[in-house]
Amino acid sequence: MTDFWLISVPQDRASSLSLEKLKHTVSKTNLASSFKFSIPELKVSICSVCVCLSMSLFFLVLWSSMVLCHHDICCLHILTVDLVSYVTKFQWDRAKYSTALPLKNLADIIAKQVSQVETEMRSRSAAYNHIKSSLKGFEVKTEGCLQTRMLTDIVKREDLVDSEYLTTLLVVVSKASYAQWENTYESLSEFVVPRSSRKVFEEKEGAIFTVTLFKKAVSDFTANAKKNSFDQNECQKQEMRRLSVDKKEQYGTFVRWLKVNFREVFVAWIHLKVLGVFVESVLRYGLPVSFQTLLLQPDKKHGKKLREQLSSLFGHLDPTAPVDLDMPGVSTVAPQDYYSYIYRYSNHLILK
Repeated sequence: MTDFWLISVPQDRASSLSLEKLKHTVSKTNLASSFKFSIPELKVSICSVCVCLSMSLFFLVLWSSMVLCHHDICCLHILTVDLVSYVTKFQWDRAKYSTALPLKNLADIIAKQVSQVETEMRSRSAAYNHIKSSLKGFEVKTEGCLQTRMLTDIVKREDLVDSEYLTTLLVVVSKASYAQWENTYESLSEFVVPRSSRKVFEEKEGAIFTVTLFKKAVSDFTANAKKNSFDQNECQKQEMRRLSVDKKEQYGTFVRWLKVNFREVFVAWIHLKVLGVFVESVLRYGLPVSFQTLLLQPDKKHGKKLREQLSSLFGHLDPTAPVDLDMPGVSTVAPQDYYSYIYRYSNHLILK
């Protein structure tokens, strides 16, 4: 798990000197790693726009975090993208989110993107889970007549042949017809492998026998077997095969989709965080836009010391701000998370 703190302070001489001192101190004492974090000058004309947008961004960040967490559960083990690197080398994506657009338009575009991913994810997840549940239903079905009984707990892999030309069928034979089966199964098709039949399961009503034959003769053998009242245990097996194939295909498609779209939501989430810092910086430091940001990756053992260092360097920005809040990382948008400097906390299980 990786924590990141994004801080914003005014673009004045005193704050700039304090920021440089902070970078030097954290590097020397190993309190944290620091990274340059550039936020472009976005389009804003009056502060009242930021006031209206501030609460909307709070809910958008919260919502996108929930979508992200859902993705976490699905694909934490399959991701290969370096999300930590994306954060530490962040650049505003001007192609997706043009800086010429008003702030509200940017927020709406990002929200629409997250919504589309969430909707499709729910649909794909439901389809995959339906197949998985259906397959599970077949797998747990152990009761019923021999013609419909599930065989996963009865037939072993070595009982079945499945090569380019040969296959094994499972045939239900009543007790009264054992002798008839043994005497006739090789004659039900000219392409039956001699002496290939073996009894693999038996109960009071009858038994299941295997028989190996050339694949091209399956239809002919099946038709002749039915004429002799020998029934294949095939419907359930075929359905299970179909569901297994569908599950594998759906899973592969779902995983590929998740890899792409998890990153899309993650990128949107980071941009919403950045948008929130920009809006709060305008509200705190005023217009024209004039602030500077720094990304910190604190050492887990030194969070409290780092907070104290920040308070000593930037406490003059708002002497009334509390300096002794518990650490680390209450939600960044919680009302009690107020400091003399602007602070955003990002903690995500994916970032590791």
